[in-house]
Amino acid sequence: MNDPTTIRRLYGRRQGHKLRQGQSALVEDLLPRVSVPETGPVDARTLFGEDRPLELEIGFGAGEHLAGQAAMRPSHGFIGCEPFLNGVVGALNHIRDGALENVRLHMGDALEVVERLPDGSLDRLYLLHPDPWRKARHAKRRMVNHGPLDLIAAKLKPGGEFRLGTDDPTYCRWAMMVMNQRRDFTWLAQTARDFLERPADWPETRYERKARRQGHEVWYMTYRRR
Repeated sequence: MNDPTTIRRLYGRRQGHKLRQGQSALVEDLLPRVSVPETGPVDARTLFGEDRPLELEIGFGAGEHLAGQAAMRPSHGFIGCEPFLNGVVGALNHIRDGALENVRLHMGDALEVVERLPDGSLDRLYLLHPDPWRKARHAKRRMVNHGPLDLIAAKLKPGGEFRLGTDDPTYCRWAMMVMNQRRDFTWLAQTARDFLERPADWPETRYERKARRQGHEVWYMTYRRR
């Protein structure tokens, strides 16, 4: 397996604007109750007290998509991983406002959690609008590389889905090239509409709306684990 540690360093700021009092209270009170344990195996029984289908989102932004998916499938368990505090606060707001009992959060490196999952335990894994790292010398930092993909493939069930969304043309071309080299994933697109139009069960994010306002095309790619 290729080494996923090539992207393990988290670049950039961990926090943006200063938290307001209510946001700080959410972090202090709600986050500990919904956080993924820092050590030990991660599975449905550990997180939710029972066996249930699991889905995971890498880099959930402000949590709109994560919360939308969790609301659509309350019998599933959802794990959201995001290194930035302000994004975690956004997800906590959704969890509180939607009374979502089926979401757990990890503020930090997503691969640290993915590694601790049992093989073949995920029904879906989402990677939406990852940092494109446009410069060629930074390509190894992209999440769509064979090391992380080997790990993702191991954790997905046969028939499980890997969903990738991006509005960056460089990342789109890169992802198609890398995924086309893999024999363990099948791209489900049959026509151009399948990756140019957002599927009905793919909640829109704030970032995606902003990209469209700026005139960017958005691409939606769904791969099935063979």
